[in-house]
Amino acid sequence: MKLRIPRSRALAGAAAAFAVLAGGGTWTAVASGSDAPAVHREERIMNMDGVRIDTSFFTADGADGADSAAGKRPAVLLGHGFGGSKRDVQAQAEQLARDGYAVLTWSARGFGKSTGKIGLNDPDGEVKDVSRLIDWLAERPEVRLDADGDPRVGVSGSSYGGAISLLAAGHDKRVDAVAPQITYWNLADALFPDGVFKRLWAGMFINAGGGCEKFEKRLCEMYERVAVAGKPDAAARDLLTAHSPSAVGDRIMVPALIVQGQNDSLFPLDHADAMAKAIDGNGAPVAVDWIAGGHDGGDRESARVEGRITNWFDRYLKGEKGTDTGPAFRVTRTGGVDSTDGAAQLRGATSDRYPGLEAGQRQLKLAAGKPEQHFTNPAGANPPAISAVPGVGALSRLSGLGVGLSLDFPGQNARFETAKLASDLRVTGSPTVKVKVKSDRDDAVLFGKVYDVSADGRQQVLPSQLVSPVRVSGAGTKDGATVELRLPAIDHEVRAGHRLRVVLAATDLGYASPADPAAYTVSLEGDGALTVPIATGVKTQAAPLPWWVWGLPAIGAAGAVALLLTARRRTVAPAPDPALAEVPLQITDLTKKYAKSADRYAVRDLSFRVERGQVLGLLGPNGAGKTTTLRMLMGLITPDSGEIRVFGHAIRPGSPVLSRVGSFVEGAGFLPHLTGRANLDLYWQATGRPAEDSRMAEALEIAGLGDALERAVRTYSQGMRQRLAIAQAMLGMPDLLILDEPTNGLDPPQIREMRDVMIRYAAAGRTVIVSSHLLSEVEQSCTHLVVMDRGRLMQAGPVAEITGGTDTLLVTTEGEVSEALAEKVGALPGIGSAVRTDEGLLVRLDGASPSALIGELVRLDVPLTGVGPNRRLEDAFLTLIGGSSA
Repeated sequence: MKLRIPRSRALAGAAAAFAVLAGGGTWTAVASGSDAPAVHREERIMNMDGVRIDTSFFTADGADGADSAAGKRPAVLLGHGFGGSKRDVQAQAEQLARDGYAVLTWSARGFGKSTGKIGLNDPDGEVKDVSRLIDWLAERPEVRLDADGDPRVGVSGSSYGGAISLLAAGHDKRVDAVAPQITYWNLADALFPDGVFKRLWAGMFINAGGGCEKFEKRLCEMYERVAVAGKPDAAARDLLTAHSPSAVGDRIMVPALIVQGQNDSLFPLDHADAMAKAIDGNGAPVAVDWIAGGHDGGDRESARVEGRITNWFDRYLKGEKGTDTGPAFRVTRTGGVDSTDGAAQLRGATSDRYPGLEAGQRQLKLAAGKPEQHFTNPAGANPPAISAVPGVGALSRLSGLGVGLSLDFPGQNARFETAKLASDLRVTGSPTVKVKVKSDRDDAVLFGKVYDVSADGRQQVLPSQLVSPVRVSGAGTKDGATVELRLPAIDHEVRAGHRLRVVLAATDLGYASPADPAAYTVSLEGDGALTVPIATGVKTQAAPLPWWVWGLPAIGAAGAVALLLTARRRTVAPAPDPALAEVPLQITDLTKKYAKSADRYAVRDLSFRVERGQVLGLLGPNGAGKTTTLRMLMGLITPDSGEIRVFGHAIRPGSPVLSRVGSFVEGAGFLPHLTGRANLDLYWQATGRPAEDSRMAEALEIAGLGDALERAVRTYSQGMRQRLAIAQAMLGMPDLLILDEPTNGLDPPQIREMRDVMIRYAAAGRTVIVSSHLLSEVEQSCTHLVVMDRGRLMQAGPVAEITGGTDTLLVTTEGEVSEALAEKVGALPGIGSAVRTDEGLLVRLDGASPSALIGELVRLDVPLTGVGPNRRLEDAFLTLIGGSSA
């Protein structure tokens, strides 16, 4: 049985050349490891009814699974998330190409370089665009066909891209398999659950799309109408439902791997449940995978999930019946924190069938101090209770580790508790409770949640920070209204001695509540029980053996050898090195191999040192290992060998010294309705550190936000948002600041301002490491450089030293130099490389003298106009990496 797990890989982000008209294209070779087939990328703009759609097409010669005689292979369409572009899925596309697929990525309407208005996966817009992309694939000579005009094709994507995969399968019968991730089944149910407006997420949707004017007019009008009213109308629901996979659910009849996030207040687990039931009911194979992360943060398990998607497509696109596609149901569970390295332990639990959200129900008697509980909805629904806070993913992650961060105000909720549990209880699915609600107003809105309360009653945890809204009709009548409240779907273990507490609150920060004050009365109905699903058929994988099992001297030699070969080895961090106590960063012989690969490296034998006061630029093409290096530096992944020391301390996940490191790596999520200052305050509170340690005034002075700090973030320009994100990274004034592409999306004046921010921060003796593709900016803002290519260090040192190297010569010529001639020059004795430029050739000497080079150029009839030392960082960079795509 074949089970493929992908190699770890650095994020792709190269600038590409774009064709101007449909039918034109530019091919680019994508660098890869020496033992893997080279990936070719074709950039193309396609004209679709006047809308320009930006696409990339990936193939690899000799890739696994491609027909060696005809070069035919199945195709995969990869969609991106909302607010992103095709570049977000480039790394996955390249790996799928190496695995034997022809892969097409695209930027949806209104995103990236594609034009048009955002239609939220409009069947007449974005969905038709996908069908046209399938038409195009059917004409490609590389793509395997099932019939004329019908390519063998699968579709995958996350969030917005996940929904388009389902919609494509429902609208176009040529789709053969899908793998949607963290997405919605019905967008109306996601943004208007039970008729309650999810205002924060809806506002972030609009903001991520670039503002209301970027959307189709009817969508903009719908949002503004609902936002003002505070609740959806029938027309709004109908519009979003028509743009949802549920509208074509009875037509989705292809194998579906459904990946959904547990930490997701935007698209919770009940959306995956609905799509699984519908597709299974159509007779198609279905597997469901609940990952640890989601839109609210947490571990997205990208490597594992992408490997499973590849296996899914191998089985259902390539027809490899022996491929292991995994269990029918899998859920990732957090097994606490590893005491040796501080990392959260994730384990899978599996079942050979999907249990749904109601399996193995158990009744737990609820009790209350009074049969009826009275509380109020405050005027303006303020202050609101707090559960999920979009953009602050730390809340949901911490709840998975037993840390409670929710907030309910006295007099604004009713609560009912179970007795202490006699034994551990694993809740897997949606608990339910039946209550009667009375109100002095017809429009009653309540928010139900179930807490895990510690044995001493001092701590309560809201699993994944999830809450279920309910709009109660008829609550204003004499007898009130009885409702069965379906609480959020979770996978959570409640320890023996703990209680479960059901809370019905009048308000919640993430939702719109009635603005008018109201009085509510709530009582339990029926048997007064909380019904919890326990899904006994889902079995958790065994935990790793603790160290003392294999460490006890009394264990026999044979048993000790066996355990040492199979048990998880735990490492203790080396003692701090006093000689490096003042050195911000020293990396020594750092190596990280791709997963499941014996000889392919993401980073190999990397060594360099960074001193106080330096602004160091980390440069390299796609696949150079920059992001992998940064992730190891921040303790997110563990190197295979080598060492990272920050101020003398060896880095391990959760190392205390990481409190001296600030980072801006994947962008920050801000609450658009709050001011910049309020966002920073909320972030710092989520860290759990004392307020006086934030040193906010210093961070704000360096970031230069000025009066904008007191404005709502939704009014910020992109440059101001980046400044706010940098300010957030600088909170606590860390001694080492790591910035990954901090100038993305900024215009030249904003880039110049960001440059000044970095320089000011380092001026006080602190250190900045910045990864960027803007070579001219790196040259102006950085004092030192580290250049990487294919995991190795190419050169490190001061900027002036690298740009002024005497071994690099710029050869100017009359007219353009052909690729063939450049290859001849690069093959000359004593020449390291020769790269074509707009001016001629950039030549790196490797033993040859300048005079010998000139003689050879004359012999080859190169039309010389000049030869001189290279002084530009861009040229030096291209020479060092041999012309790879940056």
